[in-house]
Amino acid sequence: MSKFNQQVAAITGAGSGMGRSLAVALATRGCHVAIADVSEEGLAGTMAALEGHDVRVSCHQLDVADQAAFEAFGMKTLEAHGKVNMIFNNAGVSVTDSAAHMSRADFEWLMNINFWGVVNGTRTFLPLMPANEPCHIVNTSSIFGTIAVPSQSAYNAAKFAVRGYTYALRMELADSHPHVGVSCVQPGGVKTNIVRKSRYVVRENDAPTHDEIIAKFDSMAGLTADEAATVILRGVEKNKAQILVGRDARFIALLERLAPTGYMKLIRRFMTN
Repeated sequence: MSKFNQQVAAITGAGSGMGRSLAVALATRGCHVAIADVSEEGLAGTMAALEGHDVRVSCHQLDVADQAAFEAFGMKTLEAHGKVNMIFNNAGVSVTDSAAHMSRADFEWLMNINFWGVVNGTRTFLPLMPANEPCHIVNTSSIFGTIAVPSQSAYNAAKFAVRGYTYALRMELADSHPHVGVSCVQPGGVKTNIVRKSRYVVRENDAPTHDEIIAKFDSMAGLTADEAATVILRGVEKNKAQILVGRDARFIALLERLAPTGYMKLIRRFMTN
């Protein structure tokens, strides 16, 4: 029997990409799901994908940057399902711009979603988790939470922060909440909509267009969202501290250990080709 059978999972960013795939994969394993996303259209698509699964599904429009709205989502999840065992803090956005010129508004928009959204989810759902059942907090960082790349300073900052926050949380809960596992997900290239939905600022005439950036990302993405979800759930079952998703993620994690700063030359060379 699946570890997830008859448990309840809340998932943010569930309107597309890995969030949608996680919702379907969990439902397939007998897990009831509370799906949340800022996009009502995206949620409708996920609801359609969940049809035919013999589990309870509740649907919630949510801006993860809004702490009060997140707390309301937690209460609505309890009302709909009676309990909640897992939170997948998966929602994320990106901004492509230089560190020197990125507007404070863009930087704060990204941090509020990618970092504070994770904090809001953790602080909302941890107190709601039953003390007599296995539970789990799953926070999505990125391989860009291990290495930095040009034009992604805000994204790097948020994902490095999520990684540090999650590891500290795991150590704390090992003593105070030993029934709650904590995992940090670090995907490499996964075919999702994050780049399509990103804010992209062009400051040079010869800079690639947003469509060209999307095409390059898609060509490098080694896994589908469904494949990524399978890897993530396998890692959760094993209570892994770090869940590396994709060969590229494993390679980059190794590269950073072998050359903690030397990798920067390789990144710059790759980015200019």
